[in-house]
Amino acid sequence: MVKVQAGRADAFARSPDTQTQAILVYGPDSGLVRERVEALQKSVLKDDADPFRLADLDSASLKADPARLADEAASMSLTGGRRFVKVRDATDGISKTVEGFLDDVVGDALVVFVGGDLGPRSSLRKLFEGADNAAALPCYSDDARALDQVVRDGLKEAGLTAEPDALTWLVSHMGGDRALSRREIEKLVLFKGCDGGKTITLDDAMACVGDTAAFDLDDLVYAMANGDQPTVQRVYGRMMAEGTSPISVLTAASRHLMRLHQVQGSGGSIDQAMMKLRPPVFFKRKGQFKSQAGRWTPRLLARGLEVLTTAELQAKSTDMPGQALIERALMQIATAAKSARR
Repeated sequence: MVKVQAGRADAFARSPDTQTQAILVYGPDSGLVRERVEALQKSVLKDDADPFRLADLDSASLKADPARLADEAASMSLTGGRRFVKVRDATDGISKTVEGFLDDVVGDALVVFVGGDLGPRSSLRKLFEGADNAAALPCYSDDARALDQVVRDGLKEAGLTAEPDALTWLVSHMGGDRALSRREIEKLVLFKGCDGGKTITLDDAMACVGDTAAFDLDDLVYAMANGDQPTVQRVYGRMMAEGTSPISVLTAASRHLMRLHQVQGSGGSIDQAMMKLRPPVFFKRKGQFKSQAGRWTPRLLARGLEVLTTAELQAKSTDMPGQALIERALMQIATAAKSARR
């Protein structure tokens, strides 16, 4: 098996390949990691709460007793049915144990290893990506397309739909952490349940979701485009301390520059172009946005987007620390913004 591509990761988690006996679920989005592990567990156990069909281990226990992994995988449930074995906190420290297990798997249990943000050079990740009977399931922060589907599905489950403008607002203001996005959708469903309506309007979305971490993101991207480096460092540091995904920050920064570029390329006045933006610029930010659109040049915007794209590629394909890479990219753009003000 190989690394499962992002576009089919959710489908794979709901119904993993029958030839796959072990799966590594890893990545920086802890909420998405947890969601996909739960989906894998449900694919085996359904709604069965039989404790004899579930084993919950961690890396420390495997280091102390390496044979326990094979023993748990080979064990039979007293009540019948396939077993699910979960190994928490999976790191490179158990690579040798896992390698021996994959070379001679006994039993039909599905064994799922739950890891953190493992880089491309991780021995454990390489092991799963290269084994014929295993799979690596990456969990990166949702991009706009994935988040759009998360929002649609979450609202559909509650019998709700969203107007186009409202959907665009939600996607652009939820960030990239899957667990946080789910909570925002749940809050919106409860909010809408108070009036009995079935359609989420832009006013509903802005009233319910616009008062969360989205404002931190707005503070950050507007400070970046203003060239306010001290504010960029302060807000970014606070967001990282609160557990915000660096990739979600990168996505917000790219979106802001692209919206500035969209206004500049409209061919009309800045005011007319801003009126056509969807979602609309938040009313408290209109003055700042107009000022930035008037200062930034197409060349500088293109360079800024290039810097962000390079940072994202490096964060996802190298062992370089993503948090530091993205902070450096934001500071580079803030430096460029200073030249735009002159």
